[in-house]
Amino acid sequence: MPRALAYSRASEDEPFSALNITPLIDVMLVLLIMLIVTIPSLTHKVSVDLPQGEGKALPALPHQLDITADGSLLWDGTRISDAQLPALLKAQVAADTALLVKTDEAARYARFDAILAQVKRAGISKLAFVGHERMKID
Repeated sequence: MPRALAYSRASEDEPFSALNITPLIDVMLVLLIMLIVTIPSLTHKVSVDLPQGEGKALPALPHQLDITADGSLLWDGTRISDAQLPALLKAQVAADTALLVKTDEAARYARFDAILAQVKRAGISKLAFVGHERMKID
């Protein structure tokens, strides 16, 4: 057997004892640099003097007008008559808050239309309808 061939077989059987640690050192240096760069930004504080002004009053909660299945009216859960509705709507216009209208699905459309006409005549400009979440289009 030639001598060069015997030498190569002997070197293949020996364990490889020299480990290349250059990539390990490169990774460690990158991590160290990242740590050095990010720590000052985490501990840095900027003191800011915020203005202390008078707090504004919270906006008034909207009132809710319910039309039940039998056509009766509820104002914020309290039963009202048709004669009381114009005065409440006038107060609503003066308060300039939103009016939520919730109609039972079994209520007659003619009743809903008549109530909506009263709301329009009263001058309500902020109006929302409640209870139509199931009709939402995704």
